[in-house]
Amino acid sequence: MHNLQAPGAVVMVRPHRFTPNPQTAHDNTFQSTDARSKTSLTTNFAEKGYQEVTLVAQRLRDAGVEVHLFEDLGKLDTPDSVFPNNWFSTHSGGHIALYPMFAPNRRRERRYDIIDMLKADYRVQDVIDYSGLEADGLFLEGTGAMVLDPVERVAYACLSRRTSEVVLERFCTHFNYEPMAFPTLGEANKPIYHTNVMMCIASQFALLGSDLITDAQRRQAVEKRLTGSGRELVLLTTEQIAAFAGNAMELRGRSGNVLAMSSKGVNSLHANQRKTIEKYASILALPVPTLELAGGSVRCMLAGVHLVRR
Repeated sequence: MHNLQAPGAVVMVRPHRFTPNPQTAHDNTFQSTDARSKTSLTTNFAEKGYQEVTLVAQRLRDAGVEVHLFEDLGKLDTPDSVFPNNWFSTHSGGHIALYPMFAPNRRRERRYDIIDMLKADYRVQDVIDYSGLEADGLFLEGTGAMVLDPVERVAYACLSRRTSEVVLERFCTHFNYEPMAFPTLGEANKPIYHTNVMMCIASQFALLGSDLITDAQRRQAVEKRLTGSGRELVLLTTEQIAAFAGNAMELRGRSGNVLAMSSKGVNSLHANQRKTIEKYASILALPVPTLELAGGSVRCMLAGVHLVRR
């Protein structure tokens, strides 16, 4: 069960010209609106982003997680390349999915050298490519848009411009998941842009910002589904979600499972929440303050490898 949920390897992309993406600012309220003016896009900013990814990769390796680290040399305008979990995902049984992306400049993040590496090092049966749906204005941004429970086969998704129910249904049919979509409202009365900033499903526990689910029946159904799977539910406040406490990922380390979360997220947790998590996984606090200005955090930086080595 653990292996299904918590991968022992991840893909990361280290940026050389990191900057918050102007094309995603209008619907990502987690993105710091003054980040651009504050940094005036200095090289210092890009340098800090580069250093933070380097540090995260090192800390994960120290914990026994295998990291496939790719460089984004910034030849293309790909400000969000540091968040690869949105354009592809891998699945047990040897499947890879490629996703349709909402922001035009994010479509350039798709890299076939990453897919080729996965095919070379792991057993890959097929690559299912949904990216052609961009032409129809239909989007589903990978494991940002969906938080998957591969044990119970449920795909949780908060509805937004980046999560089309049509593509969600199609993904669920292909991959044998049950879609569980719900409406949300966050800051500035906008829907939460990605599900993975408000929930995290680990092997034996789940983190959820249930207050953000606007439909009371749906909220109850989601909570019931998570606890019904035998997991202990840790409810996060709206403030904790804003601090990226929901944007975490359980990984398989050398000596057990670790929960990778940003330092900001970890610092926002209450003692009892931390205690619940630590019953099942050790918490790995990773400082990524510069990257968080772009509106994503640790979970967004990690594309889990759920494939079997060759």
